[in-house]
Amino acid sequence: MLEIMDTTLRDGEQTSGVSFSGQEKLHIAKLLLSDLGVNRIEIASARVSDGEFETVSKIAKVATDAGMIDRIEILGFIDGGQSLKWIKETGCRNINMLTKGSYKHVTEQLRKTPEQHLNDIKNEVELADKMNIGVNVYLEDWSNGIMNSEDYVYYMMDNLKDLPIKRFMIPDTLGILNPHTTWKYCRKMLARYPDLHFDFHAHNDYDLAVANTMVAVELGVKGVHLTMNGLGERAGNASLSSTVAVLHDQLKIQTSIHENQINKVARVVETYSGQIIAANQPVIGENVFTQCAGIHADGDNKNNLYFNELMPERFGRIREYAMGKLSGKANIRKNIEMLGIELDDNSMKKVTEKVIELGDKKEIITQGDLHYIIADVMNNAKEAEIKILSYAFSLTKGLRPTATVKARVNGKIYEETAPGDGQYHAFSKAMWKMFSKLNKPKPELLNYMVFIPPGGRTDALVQTIITWRFKDNEFKTRGLDADQTVAAVKATEKMLNILEEM
Repeated sequence: MLEIMDTTLRDGEQTSGVSFSGQEKLHIAKLLLSDLGVNRIEIASARVSDGEFETVSKIAKVATDAGMIDRIEILGFIDGGQSLKWIKETGCRNINMLTKGSYKHVTEQLRKTPEQHLNDIKNEVELADKMNIGVNVYLEDWSNGIMNSEDYVYYMMDNLKDLPIKRFMIPDTLGILNPHTTWKYCRKMLARYPDLHFDFHAHNDYDLAVANTMVAVELGVKGVHLTMNGLGERAGNASLSSTVAVLHDQLKIQTSIHENQINKVARVVETYSGQIIAANQPVIGENVFTQCAGIHADGDNKNNLYFNELMPERFGRIREYAMGKLSGKANIRKNIEMLGIELDDNSMKKVTEKVIELGDKKEIITQGDLHYIIADVMNNAKEAEIKILSYAFSLTKGLRPTATVKARVNGKIYEETAPGDGQYHAFSKAMWKMFSKLNKPKPELLNYMVFIPPGGRTDALVQTIITWRFKDNEFKTRGLDADQTVAAVKATEKMLNILEEM
């Protein structure tokens, strides 16, 4: 089976502005190995800092206790055994040894001859063998090396292939390859050394990392290096989510990856890294399983005319049908069906016209809004079962914010006060305090997004979209106001009334 090596915690951490804490690294490592099913993870570079040593030691202990220590790898250097000693003392057992894969790097960066560099590598491998540390070898700048100094690459490989080296890692360090050159140069390596284990390590400078990785696998490499969300230096590495989907669907290659865990792990890494996943990023982007054009929703109703293998359920997600100026009756009907509401054709036409009207004003329409749109359009709007009548916030330096909320619930007036970590948090706690006394259920808040138009206008409307989960159902509600907290209160009020109907 093809090996998946995830290097989010090493190469991914070289993303500009990304630095995981020790606890975050430990959590991500557990998710990658246990939940996602990655075969190997590269978690650090040796000798970086005392803090990194402590973190790697903790991960090594957890991995040892779980019988997974052989799946942990550390990037190390040709440094007279210092990296090996560092790795050994952390409790790890594998070094990914950084060597030079191009003549230019050897002569201009190391200022050594190929013979001198080869001798240094041999000494390091021999020492690792004595220390019972497994060795994988990175041929840094291999893509430039095989392209411009092929004889040097073969000289190194011919002299290293019989040493106790488990894997040879051939990286496109500067992201210069394309599928054609990947095919050409990987084929040369595999043809010349058919019995060796090669890992392919792609960078995404030309947005070709996933395509190049696919070609390398098709040719027969035995392992690939990926990162969650495509993190990595410069333009990043090959994204695990996209690559795995391509391998499973396009090449029919089996891997150990649990697809239904991909989105969960991606969101954790997004939170810890601070690098927001693009809405249109394949597999894990916010919009990739959202149909906007009405014709697509119509096709889904007619024998899945727009079907492909990338079904959202595979990745722990659901299909959504966006509503706006491009919406047709089919998009809106899909959303209404999800809410369990039935409308005749004439009513559907009126609701569609209203959604398109709001879409022309660049409003974002969610499922939660449909209740109110339908009530408004059909001229039978009923008074909400739950109404936030008034609220007051107290914000004082040195004290926690406090909120007092008065609400009408099923015709009766209630009032509660609670402190919180922020104004909205205080408001939420006051509401849940009230609901607890009324024995009403509490939903789970999954995501809280605030959209502020650019341009510096202080009177601009703020849009707050909150994602909730209740009884295994996920839905979003939207609030619009000049004040962010008020917008969130409006979104929450909508949610509370939706719960009354569930």
